[in-house]
Amino acid sequence: MVNMFKLFPRKSSLRKSIKFYTQSTMIVGATLILLVVVVVLALNNLNREKHYMSQILMEKGASLIKSFEAATRTGMKSMHWEGQQVQQLLEEVARQPDVLFLIVTDKKGKILAHNDPSLIDGRYLTENVFASLNPSREENWRITEKKGDRAFEVYREFIPFSRDDIQISGRDEGCCPGCANAWFFPKNNTKQNQIIFVGFDISPFEDARKEDVRNTVIVSTVLLILGITGFLTLFVAQSYRSTKRQLQDTSAVANEVVTNMPVGLLVLGRSGQIVLLNTAAESITGLSFNVVQGKPFDSLLPTELVEMVATLEPDEGKLDREMDYVFADGPSIPLSVTAARIINDDGEFVGNVLLLIDLKEIKQLREAVSRKEKLAAIGGLAAGVAHEIRNPLSSIKGMASFFRDKFPDGSDDNEAAGVMIKEVDRLNRVISELLEFARPSKIDLKASDINAVLDHSVRLIGQDADVKNIKIDLETNNNLPAVMLDPDRFTQCLLNLYLNSIQSMVSGGKLTVRSDSNEDKFVEVTVKDTGAGIQKKDLNHVFDPYFTTKPTGTGLGLAILHKIVEAHEGKITVYSEPHKGTTFTIQIPIATV
Repeated sequence: MVNMFKLFPRKSSLRKSIKFYTQSTMIVGATLILLVVVVVLALNNLNREKHYMSQILMEKGASLIKSFEAATRTGMKSMHWEGQQVQQLLEEVARQPDVLFLIVTDKKGKILAHNDPSLIDGRYLTENVFASLNPSREENWRITEKKGDRAFEVYREFIPFSRDDIQISGRDEGCCPGCANAWFFPKNNTKQNQIIFVGFDISPFEDARKEDVRNTVIVSTVLLILGITGFLTLFVAQSYRSTKRQLQDTSAVANEVVTNMPVGLLVLGRSGQIVLLNTAAESITGLSFNVVQGKPFDSLLPTELVEMVATLEPDEGKLDREMDYVFADGPSIPLSVTAARIINDDGEFVGNVLLLIDLKEIKQLREAVSRKEKLAAIGGLAAGVAHEIRNPLSSIKGMASFFRDKFPDGSDDNEAAGVMIKEVDRLNRVISELLEFARPSKIDLKASDINAVLDHSVRLIGQDADVKNIKIDLETNNNLPAVMLDPDRFTQCLLNLYLNSIQSMVSGGKLTVRSDSNEDKFVEVTVKDTGAGIQKKDLNHVFDPYFTTKPTGTGLGLAILHKIVEAHEGKITVYSEPHKGTTFTIQIPIATV
């Protein structure tokens, strides 16, 4: 079964799809931006760590080179060192922690000094070292790899001793005979183009750098996860707030629609409990939702409705019925009831829904239309019949008067002619009433004081009421506005009602005439008696022409009254209980300025 509460599913699905793809795209875009930011920060951090490591090693290498150079120069000047002492110094310096080697080469790359003496004998570090490295007095560094071992090399030009130093000190090579041919002694009074290399074990730094990389990756991953989680949380929260706001708006609209809709709405849960009862349904059923909420419906609703819900089949769309129902021992109410099953999107049964439409006004409208059509047909027929009968009646009355005058008074023939004349007069009155009913009501509307009209009409029937021992109680509201009416024709209506009431109270009683206003911008006139009342089966026919319960009535009085009230654009209703009395209520529009 199609869910009757599921409106425009395609548009709703399309909107949801667009919203989903939009949010997904925004989340992916935000994630990519966050990823780029995290990667850039991680790379910057790694480069910074690399720079710090290089700076530390280079400063350490520069310190060792300067220390070795200074120690060599001091030893030669002061202690007349020879090559053996310089070699020992070089080996001692190379024994520093993390130092792999200490090498001195010439410009062609030939090893002049090495912390490992076995590697000095005519070996070359590389060809044309000056050309490839372009060394200077400022320290530089490079990373080399020999036999699988990586080393951080710090290098620069190495000049431990010069000819100028010897001259300043007043010495020559004669005072250092073992130095004359040493690698570190200058030849021909020139500086030697030598390079000193200090190699450090880079593995501790690389291990630390790997640890930094690992920590950076972990921190970056955590930041990325936290960022993505934050974005997702933000979007979920935004979506939740948006959905909650839409749900609140939809719920508010639905509540207003359901509460104020003129059709009664009754929703039952899976197990038959009352889930919802709107204002119109409360008015129809006489039940209060606050009292019956959650209670089983089969103990609160009429048997016909319970059976109707029970007959709903899973594959059946809905059931429609029109009948009279009695709720909570109240009056019978004509209703149009539509019952349907509520199925959710998963095809599961949720409950039942009942729509209750009060047909009282619709039935009254149907009856009014039917009555107008019937009265129109009767009026047309009555006009033709009255016209055809009235002329012969005049002839019959004339002939009866002629024969009555021919016979002496008191004779049977004279009395028979008199009876004939009376019957013709009675028939003529009936025809006059019929013509009045058939003709359109001509009224002269003007703003009038309804209380003055009531007071005048009550005075006219005062004597008739006194004769039958009937008390008249006139209750008027002095704050009533003026109404639009024809005082003479409306007085005729009131007299008709008064006389009917007086005739119904054979043994005396009370006639109450009341004026008041209501919220529909009408003035109400109520005529209530304590007479014999009208049977329930006759209430719907009291305004029909020629319907009467009195043996001598014509049945046109109330029909003409109803027509005059309608000509005033008013309404008339009747309520009666047998042996308790009858109440007629007339509503007349308030005069507009």
